[in-house]
Order: sequence, then C-alpha cells, then structure tokens
Amino acid sequence: MTRRIFAPVVLGAVSVLALAGCAGTSTSTGATGNADGKVTVVASTDVYGSIAEAVGGDFVDVQSIITSPSQDPHEYEASAQDQLTLKNAGLVIENGAGYDAFMESLIEASGTTAPVITAVEFTHDYPGSESHDDAATPAASEGADDHDHAEGDGHDHIEGFNEHVWYDPHTVEDLAGEIAEHLGELAPDHVADFNANAAAFTQQVAGLEDSLANIEATDAGAKVFVTEPVPVYLTTAAGLDNATPNEFSEAVEEGQDVPPATLLESLQLIDSGDIKVMIVNPQTGGAEVTQVEDEAKAKNIPVIEFTETLPEGQTYISWMQSNITALTDALAA
Repeated sequence: MTRRIFAPVVLGAVSVLALAGCAGTSTSTGATGNADGKVTVVASTDVYGSIAEAVGGDFVDVQSIITSPSQDPHEYEASAQDQLTLKNAGLVIENGAGYDAFMESLIEASGTTAPVITAVEFTHDYPGSESHDDAATPAASEGADDHDHAEGDGHDHIEGFNEHVWYDPHTVEDLAGEIAEHLGELAPDHVADFNANAAAFTQQVAGLEDSLANIEATDAGAKVFVTEPVPVYLTTAAGLDNATPNEFSEAVEEGQDVPPATLLESLQLIDSGDIKVMIVNPQTGGAEVTQVEDEAKAKNIPVIEFTETLPEGQTYISWMQSNITALTDALAA
C-alpha cells in the first residue's frame, strides 16, 4: 500500500475555546499585522515563507504554518493557534490548487482581512491564468476581503495540473514581484527596500535558470523517472523528459496503490536502460516506490531526492541550487 509518510496535526475539541480566549486578548496592530510596525506575513509552508523573507527583509515577520517534513500540506489539519496566526496576518501566501486546502478554511474561519497571494495563479499552465511575461508588473491578486473564488480557481485539486509550482523558476520570479507589490502597499515607507530585495532575489533565480540551461545544453532529452510529480517543473526547465507512467506518479501522490500493470510497465522501463536518473520524494513512500528505487539502484541508475519543504538551514535559493547540483551530478555519473 502506497502511503504518504506524514503525521497530521489535529484540531482538538478544546481548541475553539482556547482560540476564543486568545482572540479576546489580542491587540490591534493595524494594516501591517504587527505591533512593531513590521508586516506579518503568514505562509502555508516554509518554502513560501523563505521567499517572503527574501523579499521583505528586515521589515517583515514571517510565520509559516508548515515547517516540518512530517507535516503534509495535502492532509494537514489546522489548529486553533494556526487560526489565530491567520487572524493577525498582514499578508497571506498560499500555494493553491488543493495543495494546501487547509489555508482556505483558515482564511474563512479567522476572518482575516489580509490580502491573499495564491502562487499557482502565476503559472502559465494553470487553467485560466493570464500571461505573466512581465515579471516586474505581475497581475494583482484578489484582496482578502473578497474570498469568493470561482470553482477550480486553485483551492480544489485540479485533475492533470501539477500544483508543485515552487519548482518552476519563472513562477517564483513573478511571485516575488507580487509579494513586493503587496508589501509596498502595506508598508509604503519601505517600497524601495522591497523592490530592491525582489530584484536581488529574482537575479538569484535567474542564476538557477542559468544552471538549468547548462543541463539542457548537455543532456536535453534525457529521460528521468519521478516517483511523484513534485520536481517536474524543474526537470522540464532543464530540458529533460519525464518518462514516468502518469498512473504511477499520480497514485503515489494520492497515497494509493500503484496498479500492478503500471508497476510492471515502470519496472520494464527501468530495465530498458533508457532512464538516466530517478528522483524520489522521501516524504512519500510505499512498497511500489521502494521496489522501483531498488530496481534503479540494481541497474546503476542514480537515485536522488527532492523534497516538498525546506531542509533545515536552507533558503529557497540554496535549496533549489542544491537540487540542481544533485541533478547535474547524477546525469554526469
């Protein structure tokens, strides 16, 4: 049985009462959401928290709901403390597309009036998205005082859409510009700081894209096998071919059994010698994942790991660069 190896946080029956008590003693912090004048940014995961810290610098206080690999955004059950955190937010950042569905519930339950940025809306293949070719002037998100979203707008899982958009450098560049724009509206005295930080961050992302272009120059068309679709945006940007049967990666992502015929197809693909690298998400697993991973190692196919959340001590940029370096080294092996 394939399963996601996570431990969800459960909202206890007493949490609502505890929240009511906390809410009753909270103080007004104005538009920024922070008593010391900093903008309180609440992100669904530490990935988006890291991006917000890079753009906001010393003028933001970033709080990420999920900061541990043991917490699965797909299955996370929010706590009363999470609801209070959202209530006091100046700016909210979520992934969308059903990845962090708990955020929509928290936004509604907390009554926050903070603007909400939804990352999937900056991805070119997101259904209904506008073009964001001009990264300096991304389209503005809807304000948090208007949470009425159309069906399929990023808060329910969309069949066939890869929601792991933080692995797409172009999406992250546009997202950084959007974060800077909102922070500038919330803290006008620091507009120049936010814009400068966003520009510096975008330049670092451009460095990641240069590294991916180097892979494409030497290994374009090389076939990779991914046990889950987490890294596909990155491998596509590197010019690599995702040869994984869709039924395999989708079953692993959904925590379901891989159909026997699909497992057999995957093993035959690995045995063919066409696969150059296998990428595994260590935050998910199961017997079928172990089986294909073991088969890859037996065939001397390099196996590397890409995660969904930041490894300890990493920033978004250092994490992505380490992923790209691992991919480069594996292709050269």
